[in-house]
Amino acid sequence: MRDTGEGEAVGRNFLSDNTAGASPEIWEAVAAASAGNVMPYGADPYTDSVRRRLRDVFECDLDVFLVSSGTAANGLALSALARPWGSILCHSGSHVHNDECGAAEFFTGGSKVVTVPGADSKVDPEALLREIRRRAGDVHSVRPSALTLSQGTETGGVYTVEEIRTLCLIAKASGLGVHMDGARFANALSRLDVTPAEMSWKAGIDVLSFGTTKNGTMTADAVISFDPSLSAELAARVKRAGQLAAKARFHAAQLDAYLSDGLWLRNADRANALASRLREGLEGLAGVPGVELPAAEPQMNMVFCVLAPHVTKGLLADGYAFYHDRWEPGVVRFVTSFAHSAADVDALLSAIRHHATAASESPRPSTPSPIPRPRDRSRHHCVRE
Repeated sequence: MRDTGEGEAVGRNFLSDNTAGASPEIWEAVAAASAGNVMPYGADPYTDSVRRRLRDVFECDLDVFLVSSGTAANGLALSALARPWGSILCHSGSHVHNDECGAAEFFTGGSKVVTVPGADSKVDPEALLREIRRRAGDVHSVRPSALTLSQGTETGGVYTVEEIRTLCLIAKASGLGVHMDGARFANALSRLDVTPAEMSWKAGIDVLSFGTTKNGTMTADAVISFDPSLSAELAARVKRAGQLAAKARFHAAQLDAYLSDGLWLRNADRANALASRLREGLEGLAGVPGVELPAAEPQMNMVFCVLAPHVTKGLLADGYAFYHDRWEPGVVRFVTSFAHSAADVDALLSAIRHHATAASESPRPSTPSPIPRPRDRSRHHCVRE
């Protein structure tokens, strides 16, 4: 078991992929970028290299703006699409709605976030159309101006390319711009086995928040604009928001290494594969009192299950970290990352089996009823996961 200087077992932290460190390649790239003098504010060779790499990855001309967080990326991207008197349509379980402390409203200067329902944390096309048409043309109401989609979703789902295309067609027909919150873009891409272009601009996405910190970088995410008419405004907004770093080369060096030699895809494949390993291991515990699985398979690097209270308590006492009881009583979420190993997953499974079987020898209260999918966290407070 790997141990930090403070004694916390790294392999026992399944709270979020944000808890993982950076890939060694990222550290090395940042150290290398520290040598010598280069122009500031993105006028450096590292930023130029990232721009070229992203144009190759997405098979098109594009503009990229490096920022320090996913919340900044989402807020700035939406500010280029939504007007202060407009609304931003999103699923009720989306990160923009629940976990960014009103950042979208702040960056847009007053746009209202309006939620749209849908199963599995995905916007339902018919519900989207109803919301767009509701009070259409009414000067007393906000006017829908942008749609944002989380890829993947906050409960571990992934929009298919056809689902993205359908929602984009509905939005574009009514004049709405479309943004994708790609905090786990690479994990979703790995699941679907499609190209980045097919999952973004070819499906109708105008602006993408390209998340990288959950998948191996340190302090850098990016706003990618596929619409050249938005670029000048985005550049000004990024500067005004304090997101144009003077030493932008350190942000750029991270993304340059991230996109080199397929590192970003290898990291995502690894995290997803470990989630599948965990799911298969939990399936092997079928029939063990205190452990139950929802019907849905993991679509990326999140695994949900239902654990009896004594199992959860035992894992926490062992030093394991994970979210629990935030969706429904008994529901827990484990998130695997590129930094976990197969041994970490197997140790977790062994611990779950130990606490479940040890307690089964004596009478226990009945375990919570399983649920088909975790409910959306629409009432959760602001926490970046």
